[in-house]
Amino acid sequence: MLLSQLSAAASPLTNEQLQKLQGLVGELNPIQQAWVSGYLAATANSAALSGVAGQATASVGDSAPLTILYGSQTGNAKGVATLIKTQAEARGLTTKLVNMADYKPANLKKEKFLVIAVSTYGDGEPPEDAEALHEFLVSKKAPKLAGVKQAVIGLGDTSYEFFCQTAKDFEARLGALGAEIAVPRIDLDVDYEAQAQEWITQALDVFEPELKAQQTGGGNVISMPFGMPEPVASQYTKQNPFAAELNVVQKITGRNSSKDVRHIEISLEGSDITYQPGDSLGVYFLNDPQEVAAILEVLNLDKAQTVKVGDLTVSVETALIEHLELTQSYPGFVEKYAIATGNEELSALANDKAALRAYIEERQIFDVIKQNPANIEAQALVDCCRKLQARLYSIASSQAEVEEEVHLTVGLVEFDAFGEKHFGGCSGYLANRAEEGAKVKVFSEHNDNFRLPSDNTTPVIMVGPGTGIAPFRAFLQEREARDAEGENWLFFGNPHFTEDFLYQVEIQKYVKSGLLTHVDLAFSRDQAEKIYVQDRLREKGEAVFAWLEKGAHFYVCGDATRMAKDVHQALIDIIKTHGGKDDEQAEQYLKALRSANRYQKDVY
Repeated sequence: MLLSQLSAAASPLTNEQLQKLQGLVGELNPIQQAWVSGYLAATANSAALSGVAGQATASVGDSAPLTILYGSQTGNAKGVATLIKTQAEARGLTTKLVNMADYKPANLKKEKFLVIAVSTYGDGEPPEDAEALHEFLVSKKAPKLAGVKQAVIGLGDTSYEFFCQTAKDFEARLGALGAEIAVPRIDLDVDYEAQAQEWITQALDVFEPELKAQQTGGGNVISMPFGMPEPVASQYTKQNPFAAELNVVQKITGRNSSKDVRHIEISLEGSDITYQPGDSLGVYFLNDPQEVAAILEVLNLDKAQTVKVGDLTVSVETALIEHLELTQSYPGFVEKYAIATGNEELSALANDKAALRAYIEERQIFDVIKQNPANIEAQALVDCCRKLQARLYSIASSQAEVEEEVHLTVGLVEFDAFGEKHFGGCSGYLANRAEEGAKVKVFSEHNDNFRLPSDNTTPVIMVGPGTGIAPFRAFLQEREARDAEGENWLFFGNPHFTEDFLYQVEIQKYVKSGLLTHVDLAFSRDQAEKIYVQDRLREKGEAVFAWLEKGAHFYVCGDATRMAKDVHQALIDIIKTHGGKDDEQAEQYLKALRSANRYQKDVY
């Protein structure tokens, strides 16, 4: 039965409530209706759960739950934390799952059983939602934690120097405050699922006896929900991606540009994938068949020889094209390949961490193999490699605008080395080899740390040079679809106006319609003195500070190494100059913005 066919007699709602509901549903597209349905179901479940929790309190008494805190940049740590919660509850254990951004640090002294799942990004830095807790633990306010039992699981990427540094920091600092290590920390690389499961089983085996011993009522399960209920999860995930059709691959930089940026449109028709502005899309790709043929030739391997990749049995050629990482270098490959081939030079290199970092920085795995040919069995070669990982791209569209599509803004990674042209794994595939109509395996990755304000009257400031414009294109589409009254201010930069003004026509349309209140552009190479977005921010510092004072949300997307740090410093300077604050007070001002989710970054 359709909602419009319901009568007041058949509904528990009043006539006025029913009319309002019918009016709202009439304004929503099918994706929005599905989201509202999931939200209402989650709210009802939460209310029911509160009643159950109230009944359980009498039997459980003052028993402490297994508190699971997560800090996640791309969603992996959150996924692991959720898995811990699910498996703990399956054992009848009381759990409390909390994003570190929503956790009150003072509550640490009340905990007895604590599990930390946290990722690391950049130069060993904590993810956005873990920053406040990470900082609190090294402050004088951190409490003594004698009697607390901790277990830490870290997620990272051995391609980076400070692998899982944040997890190491948490375990060390909690230990310094007196918390006992109940389960040794594990640091997981990008191919983490199997090891994560083993660690979770081990950790729950350790925690379960004490948790159950304190439960006088016999194992009531109380799940503590935090924050807004999420939309119903898609059946398509990182482990089970959707084979989507590639509709459009369009170059959007000029012929003479030093950059090659592509606008990508992918159809999600036939899937249940939903996303919000600020989310990312995971894209699996195929390695270059010509490069694969070259390494098979140099190693004298038969492309048809079968090998095992996990539970799969495929030809070595298929394994190398579809399943294994061959572009992004990492220390583990060099170490394993050196042992498998008996290469003494590579073995010596593997023992010098600094030299190894320098070596892999300028080489893809293809290069390592071609420069070090050897007699090696096909299976041994496969065992040296880690599984191919999807690349995450900030989504450049709103489903309110494009419905069953998703758009990306992808910069082609290309460079010359060792006499050959090199391309990034996924960007090279999308730009050079994938034809329109091809099937591309994708999944959506939610990012709750990069969200538009729920209040449509709130002003927003967006800083997105280069491909950092992507999520802000989604933001603007969404604000337009919502008829949001809040002001919008965009800072965009790139080398040249004539060659690199991404989405110029769309931005000009938004300016003309009034959706974009202000646009400030920084084309760095169009004049003798280079000008960047941080320079434009400083020029408009008085107005920027005024917007912050009236409640604006501030967003940054793009390069983490330089741009985001330069923008942060520009903000500090603006707050000092126009807010009359010193360095410490300016930092505290920004920390307060972060705590209120008004200063958000999507950086890489």
